Amino acid sequence: MSAAEAGIGVEVGAVPALDVENLSVSYPVRGWRSPRARVVRDVSFSIGVGETVALVGESGSGKSTIGNAVLGLVTPDSGSISVDGRDVSRMRGADRRAMAADLQAVFQNPYGSLNPSLTIGSVLAEPLRANGVPKAEARARVRELLTRVNLPPDAADRLPGAFSGGQRQRIAIARAVALRPRLIVCDEPTSALDVTTQAAVLGLLRELQSDLRVSYLFITHDLAVVRDFAHRACVLRGGEIVEDGPAEQVCVTPLHPYTRRLLAAAPVPDPVLQRERRAVWKALDDEDA
Repeated sequence: MSAAEAGIGVEVGAVPALDVENLSVSYPVRGWRSPRARVVRDVSFSIGVGETVALVGESGSGKSTIGNAVLGLVTPDSGSISVDGRDVSRMRGADRRAMAADLQAVFQNPYGSLNPSLTIGSVLAEPLRANGVPKAEARARVRELLTRVNLPPDAADRLPGAFSGGQRQRIAIARAVALRPRLIVCDEPTSALDVTTQAAVLGLLRELQSDLRVSYLFITHDLAVVRDFAHRACVLRGGEIVEDGPAEQVCVTPLHPYTRRLLAAAPVPDPVLQRERRAVWKALDDEDA
C-alpha cells in the first residue's frame, strides 16, 4: 500500500517541515590536489507537513550527507536548510539543542543506536527529561510510547540486548517521536531488517505519520520501499538531483536514464519479467541518446 493509498495526506499551504535550498557539501580529502571533495552539489527540495520524501541513489550519491547536514552533523559549504521556517544550517550550541523537539533521527543500525548499558526506560526518558518533563510524567509517557510501538510496558525495565533487531528499531522510533517532532530523518531505517520485519516497521511509521502529522526525510537505496512508502522521490547521482517527482511515477515510469538503470538493477522474483523490463528501459535509453 502506497502512502497515498494509506490515506496519508499532505497539509497544503503550511510552512514546509523542511526546506533545502542550493545545498552544497564537501569533505576534506588528503592526498588530492584539491583539498576538498564536493559530494553534494546545489541540491534543493522541500518536504510538506505530513509528507514523506525519499532520497534514493546508489552508495556515494550523497543522500546520507544531505541527511547529516539537516541534522547538523556536517556543515554545508553553501545553501540553506530550514526546519519549520527556521534556518538551521549553521545553528550551534544551545540553539541547535533546542531544535531537538522538532528534529529527530532514526538510523540504520538498530544494534548500534541504543546505549547497551541503559534500560529502555532510561533511553526513552532521556529526551523527555532533557526537555523539562517531570520524572513521574516521563515514566508515564515512556509506557505510552512503548504501547504505541507495540511493545509491552515492562520492556522499560530491560536492556537493549533483550530485544531483536526489529524491536530495537521500534524502540529507536519511539525515542524519535517522544517529543512529537515536525521532522524525522530516517537513514536506511529498514535495510538491516528482514522483509517481514521491514514491512512491520514501515507500517508503524505510517501509523505515526497519520497520528502525529510528522514528516519524514527517508534515505534509502531500495526503490521498492520508495514506491510503497514515500509520497515523493528525489533521485541522486553524484551529489545532484537528476529526477524529482511523485514516488509512483518515478518508480513506474522514470524519465531519467539513470533512474531507469537503478530500477533495472533492482532484483525481481521473476527473471523473465526482469529481462523484459531491462530490455524496455534499455530501448528508452537508446532513444534518449
